[in-house]
Amino acid sequence: MADPETVVRRYYELVDAENYDDLVALFADDVSYERPGQDAIEGRDALRTFYEEGRPLDDGSHEVHDVVVDGDTVAVRGSFSGRQNGERVGFGFADIHEFEDGAIARRYTFTDRDEV
Repeated sequence: MADPETVVRRYYELVDAENYDDLVALFADDVSYERPGQDAIEGRDALRTFYEEGRPLDDGSHEVHDVVVDGDTVAVRGSFSGRQNGERVGFGFADIHEFEDGAIARRYTFTDRDEV
């Protein structure tokens, strides 16, 4: 299995490519994904449904500015540009990825937008 930084960098490539099969495979079966002000996404099936049907962002790309690795935790600061609900958007983000047994078990996203 690849090291956590490589897995996280691959995550952004896969989400931008809308390759959800390979993307979901990076996560633990019981993954928890939290975003401020929204219900947590629990489990791989719910994560797949979110990316395929519920994610308000599309047609975009992530630019990773900083990656900090501390054991099984990877913090990322970057920017996203694309579309949200049909409008062009650009914003900064910070993500935390926590690994267990080589897979992303918990993910937290923080942005300056109300919903992503």
